[in-house]
Amino acid sequence: MKANSMKYSKDFLRTLPKVLLHDHLDGGVRAKTVVELAKEAGYKKLPSTNPKELSGWFHRGATRGSLPLFLEGFAHTCGVMQTEESLERVAYEMMEDMNRDGVVYVETRFAPVFHRQRHLHLETIVRSVLKGLDRGVKDFGVRYGLILCAMRNMKPAISQEIAELAVDFRDHGVVGFDLAGEEGGYPPKKHIDAFHYIQRENFNITVHAGEAFGKESIWQAIQWCGAHRIGHATRLIEDMKLKNGDVLSMGTLAQYVLDKRIPLELCLTSNLHTGAVKHLKEHPFGIFYRYKFRVTLNTDDRLMSCITLTDEYQTAANVFELTLDDLEKLTINAMKSAFIPYKKRIALIYEVIKPGYANARRTLNKERHARGVD
Repeated sequence: MKANSMKYSKDFLRTLPKVLLHDHLDGGVRAKTVVELAKEAGYKKLPSTNPKELSGWFHRGATRGSLPLFLEGFAHTCGVMQTEESLERVAYEMMEDMNRDGVVYVETRFAPVFHRQRHLHLETIVRSVLKGLDRGVKDFGVRYGLILCAMRNMKPAISQEIAELAVDFRDHGVVGFDLAGEEGGYPPKKHIDAFHYIQRENFNITVHAGEAFGKESIWQAIQWCGAHRIGHATRLIEDMKLKNGDVLSMGTLAQYVLDKRIPLELCLTSNLHTGAVKHLKEHPFGIFYRYKFRVTLNTDDRLMSCITLTDEYQTAANVFELTLDDLEKLTINAMKSAFIPYKKRIALIYEVIKPGYANARRTLNKERHARGVD
């Protein structure tokens, strides 16, 4: 193991101040809430109305090694998020869950077009989510940014509408624009007008790329669409020549991502569940981190993968032998890469994250001293 690396308990990791940049609002709904909202709405399609059984169903469905299969469960979570009240509730509960997990800043994302079954206006949908998030700030102190997603398989005109919606709400909590959904057959460059609009408005772009499709998807996201961050980016490893776990050379894309410090929103557990990697030890996170890419740890879909960010930290620490210094660096990487203004990022780093990790080190040292460990 690395010097100073050790096994960290979930209770300890939960106390660390954490930053989450890639988390889907409709992929992290509490199973109990799904059941209650379904009852209120008369939604009859749930496979179970027992929260524990339903949670297990979502998890089993998401771990079949396929992104399209992984996404099937969203029909149910989105199906019960079709009113102003349900959207506000899910957003508020997400903030409560973040607080319980030690997350001090979260960027949650969702696709407004999936919440129009009862003919809500897009503006009403976004306002409802923001209302829940703002209530969460007041009650739990967690800071947030909201990212609006367009979908790869939908018409470019819809993506343009979502891009304009994101910019319209930039002064009310929306911090960026994303393109999500199945990658194969749906290249991001088809939505280039929406991305050019976001660029002209000096706004923020992240794109799902390199999860279920190759490095070409990442190249398009950056060079055609102007992505400031990449969601997943697992397949960037294809642009590197490796030998025994070492990088012998990098292609121009990997070198560009490294040189330009383009943040990678890595989701270890989710990538395992969707089949993007076969084993966690094979996840390129280890190489990316060792070769100084700006990597971050994320949950993706907490309900589907049955995880918290604390779980993801523990997984990364155990599999890749990370130290507390490593975890702090990953947290700071995420905060540096957030889509909120520079001063707010710096304030959270120096007033919350660094003091939090300093306190964690003192706690560990006291425990080691109490056990007589040097």
